[in-house]
Amino acid sequence: MNTIKINSDKVKIIAHRGLSGIERENTCGAFVAAANRSYFGIETDVHVTKDGKFVIIHDETTERVTLGQYNINVEENDYDVLEKIILPDSDDVADRKDVRIPLLHEYLKICKRYDKIAVLEIKNHFEEHHLKRMLQEIEKLGYTENVIFISFDFENCVNVKKLLPQNTVQWLTKQEITDEMINNLCKYNLGLDIHYKQLNEENVKLLHSNGIKVNSWTCDNEADAETLISYGVDYITTNILE
Repeated sequence: MNTIKINSDKVKIIAHRGLSGIERENTCGAFVAAANRSYFGIETDVHVTKDGKFVIIHDETTERVTLGQYNINVEENDYDVLEKIILPDSDDVADRKDVRIPLLHEYLKICKRYDKIAVLEIKNHFEEHHLKRMLQEIEKLGYTENVIFISFDFENCVNVKKLLPQNTVQWLTKQEITDEMINNLCKYNLGLDIHYKQLNEENVKLLHSNGIKVNSWTCDNEADAETLISYGVDYITTNILE
């Protein structure tokens, strides 16, 4: 199995949860698979556990990624409850001991080693002390300038931008584009990471005319990706396209 190749010279392609079309999402295997290909960036999701560890998982619980074997709320438990779980591989068989829930620093070290942009989605609302500790952890690895921060929580975006004004920060949404949205993005100097079906040639031009770069999620269809490229989007986030 391999990626689906597209003519992506005019757009930056981001591997969604690593190369999740081939490897189990948000695992070191998925990150390395993406890192060994031509992707501009590798996207992932971060939660904070009860004991303050930054862990890489999309959902609030482990139920889906463990195929129902464990139903553990990530943010209500300590990391030692999560670290022992062996996740099912992409074939749904839990027989690879390396397929686990990673820590933030493991993901970042892979991005740094392979010179990939880290696209880090902050899940849920992060309290200020958690946000500052997370940024300190990234700084310790010397990779802050190579991280794009994204979040559905607008306040997360605003707070990261205040702390790291030079970094790219994109608000995640699947809402329709409105003047109010554009005004808010401009006010806080944020980019937009939007569900690709909300985009058309006209609103991409409108966003660009306001200095807003456009990331589109999550497009796995070759024809749709070519249409997005024709609109002039800046990024495409995908599970399998390359």
